[in-house]
Amino acid sequence: MKFAIVVFPGTSGERELYHTVKDLLDCEAEYIWHKETNLDAYDAVLLPGGLAHGDYLRCGALAARTAIIPAIKEAALAGKPVLGICNGFQILTEAGLLPGAFLQNEILRFMCGMASVVVENNETMFTKEYTKGETIELPIAHGQGRYWADEATIRELKATNRIVFTYKDNPNGSTEHIAGIVNETGNVLGLMPHPERAVEKLLGSDDGKRLFQSILETWRMGL
Repeated sequence: MKFAIVVFPGTSGERELYHTVKDLLDCEAEYIWHKETNLDAYDAVLLPGGLAHGDYLRCGALAARTAIIPAIKEAALAGKPVLGICNGFQILTEAGLLPGAFLQNEILRFMCGMASVVVENNETMFTKEYTKGETIELPIAHGQGRYWADEATIRELKATNRIVFTYKDNPNGSTEHIAGIVNETGNVLGLMPHPERAVEKLLGSDDGKRLFQSILETWRMGL
């Protein structure tokens, strides 16, 4: 399986993703600069965390208008796994691939630490290795990580089982404790916590590793 790791000016989480894909999954991975326009050679697309374009205007707003975005949308339409982590999640919402928006944390400052995250849906290509309802530990590191959506959007997300992860203690004040959601077809996941920083027990948790294993196993099964 071959992963594209999309890099924007200000991206900072690409190396953790590369390590996860190459060293733990034993798969191919390549960094793809945001000016590229074709992702046909890749089986999955990863958008790392960071501060794309310095988070000027809004987090992810400038990145969502770069040359790579149409190719990411094509990959999503083709059913390929697309994962946006932290700033990558923000980019997915700004690009219209996922609903909602992001606001400044309720505490009005940057937060960094471990968060308890509940697996609400283990039937997606990203969560097959988890148990529904289990609590996992993943790092968070964000200043504008508070997910927001209007009531109609929240009703739709709930009705279609698209809320995949929630915070147990809701550290940033996200609507309905939301930490991660998928699109209508279930192949685009936005996740604010960082699974790639929790893939080895040495790091304090290896709970994130199963997310990437889920992607690989789904691909191997041809789903």
